[in-house]
Amino acid sequence: MIDHLVYGTRDVEATVAELERLTGVRAAPGGRHPGRGTRNALLGLGHGRYLEIIGPDPLQSGTTSPLPFGLDYLTGPRLVTWAARADDLEKRIASARAAGYDPGDILPRSRERPDGRTLKWRLTSLGLDHPDWLVPFLIDWQRSQHPSDSAPAGLTLVELRATHPEPDHIRRILAALGVDLPIARGSRGSLLAKLETPRGRVDLD
Repeated sequence: MIDHLVYGTRDVEATVAELERLTGVRAAPGGRHPGRGTRNALLGLGHGRYLEIIGPDPLQSGTTSPLPFGLDYLTGPRLVTWAARADDLEKRIASARAAGYDPGDILPRSRERPDGRTLKWRLTSLGLDHPDWLVPFLIDWQRSQHPSDSAPAGLTLVELRATHPEPDHIRRILAALGVDLPIARGSRGSLLAKLETPRGRVDLD
């Protein structure tokens, strides 16, 4: 099950404004990721899913570690990866490893919301065999309120699909994880999300 899409950018505010122009809905501030150097903004996508706009946090300028999802190397906003919801995280990891794919270790994560509350969740660290970020990481929100519950509504995810030079390889990894993603052969690895918005159909890649 799709949990959320990750839309990377070097400038969160500028990207929020551009997405509002395209869709007619403005993303709400999500919060900061302490020690990770990033912050985000959120848009609901319907059916318990959301779009995470993530980029550098100017208030964490002293962070020296590389930013997640290759944000340091982006030349423009784009879909960088996605997350699949997994309430049975340990079981899904064990099943994937038995099928030949290691999704990585479980990492605890947290985010400070603008209202002062802290969200906590767990996710997989992503395995080494993770071509072009098309394979999702697994996420378990545990007892935290799901971000889609409070994200601005108005958008609907119609379709998420991908291309890759070796689609069968990606399909095998997805099958090991127990998730599905339509994927066709293409010159490079890429994600495409089709959204229904108040301003018509919008494609994000």
